[in-house]
Amino acid sequence: MGYLIAGLVIFLGVHSVRIFADGWRTAQIAKWGENTWKAGYTIKSAVGLGLIIWGYSIARLEPGLLWVPPVATRHIAATLMLIAMILLVAAYVPKNSIRGRLHHPMLLSVKTWAFAHLLANGNVADVILFGSFLVWAVLCFINAKKRDRAEGKVYPQGQTMPTIVTVVLGVVVYGAFVMGLHRLLIGVPVF
Repeated sequence: MGYLIAGLVIFLGVHSVRIFADGWRTAQIAKWGENTWKAGYTIKSAVGLGLIIWGYSIARLEPGLLWVPPVATRHIAATLMLIAMILLVAAYVPKNSIRGRLHHPMLLSVKTWAFAHLLANGNVADVILFGSFLVWAVLCFINAKKRDRAEGKVYPQGQTMPTIVTVVLGVVVYGAFVMGLHRLLIGVPVF
């Protein structure tokens, strides 16, 4: 469990600097340059993610069942994951209406992903992993909305064709996970 927690602290810590120390972050970028900052950010994130993956793979083998989720929660989680995948794709496809309306689809995707997995999993390791990401995404979303208001940021409403592409790609990615990618990457089938 220690590797999982260490990975979460590193990964989410690096990704939380803007929430808790935005002024320090800005000063570091000014001091070291944006490319150096991004390189350090990327390396620390990769180490944290590696520890999360390794730690979770070990921790989920340990006993520690907090609850047995009802079978229906797997179906609810699967439905929520379709939404999460569309939101994830919306973060990357330019000029889509989903991003135009929701502003931060990546954070909404992480929140939906984490909540869906909390519904369907009752082990201690699951609660630590997905609960941590859910709390982080909620805090990041609140901070991002606050920053948008302070900066007077306006998001373009988006266009129809990029939105259709976003939804189709989200469904394709979701389908790939359902058809076996989740089992291949995570070791657990969706159904």
